[in-house]
Amino acid sequence: MSFRKTLVALATIVSAACALGDPVMNISKDAAKPHHTAAGFRNNYPHPPPQSFWKWQWERWTQGLPRIPEDGWHFPVDTPDLAYLRANRGDRTITWIGHATVLLQLDGVNILTDPHFTERASPVSFAGPKRWVQPAIALADLPHIDVVVISHNHYDHLDDGTVRALARQAGGPPRFYVPIGLAPWFAERGIAAVEMDWWDRRDDGPLAIHFVPAQHWSARTWWDRNRTLWGGFVVDARDFRFLFIGDTGYSADFRDIGARFGDFDLAAIPIGAYEPRWFMSPQHVDPDEAVRIHRDVHARQSLAVHWGTFLLTDEPLDEPPRKLAEALDRQGISRGAFWIFRHGETRHLAARAAAGSLARASD
Repeated sequence: MSFRKTLVALATIVSAACALGDPVMNISKDAAKPHHTAAGFRNNYPHPPPQSFWKWQWERWTQGLPRIPEDGWHFPVDTPDLAYLRANRGDRTITWIGHATVLLQLDGVNILTDPHFTERASPVSFAGPKRWVQPAIALADLPHIDVVVISHNHYDHLDDGTVRALARQAGGPPRFYVPIGLAPWFAERGIAAVEMDWWDRRDDGPLAIHFVPAQHWSARTWWDRNRTLWGGFVVDARDFRFLFIGDTGYSADFRDIGARFGDFDLAAIPIGAYEPRWFMSPQHVDPDEAVRIHRDVHARQSLAVHWGTFLLTDEPLDEPPRKLAEALDRQGISRGAFWIFRHGETRHLAARAAAGSLARASD
């Protein structure tokens, strides 16, 4: 193997290990905040013990996983109405740009979740998971972004090039809301960021932004495991409540979120990057668990994210929507209650009063 191919293989493994490694449960140092530990942070609830990353890589190597079709995967991509999105300050809309990145327009505020607009989810530009679908909106074509929420520091959710570009946007940088421990990373790039702990609230103009728990972990190198926090965000408007989860395994955190907030008008829930379950289950939900989250948080509507963009795990890239439809049928939830968007698709969002009371899902 050539030296360059060796570097590419190593970078790919490092990227995968940093984005998909084993959760760590350390001893808490604060009884009032049990997710704080002497070394960083931990999840709220016990989960299966970590399994071997190298066993997974060996399984992939020997079984030829993931299996990619000869002509790859091809996904339909909508062309968003860019002029409308840039001019809009009155309508409530949501656009799926790809992976975990959505553009939410809510009460005159333009919000991006986990923005990723570069070619790879990797610490290097020449190796690591590469996009199968380009961002449905180019960075230069975005409306002015007012708020960015970052769920955690993995490379497919916190992208250096994207963050730097957003900070340089015309009209001034957005306001970045990030988990505890990430502000120094932003400060190194000359960018201000507001750190948040689980259940913290910050007011931003007409919105209230809350940071909520998820079951995951953090790392950008081999040596900074769980030094920064992870989680999801609630964005509360006058009569609309949105939940963005980021990355998560299934846990009782979502019942806690549902109990605290009561209900959600829209929840963006990950449905992809779940195989093999023996390795992924503590950190990534599968479609069946995504539906359970939809029910736990009492979502009137959910949007499937975290699929169809980067090939991170072993399931086919186009499998999650099919599995989601099956899961909805098994759990007695209307397929229309959980949106599957085309890349670039935009939909208008109804206010709660217009939509009627939210249905509470039972177990």
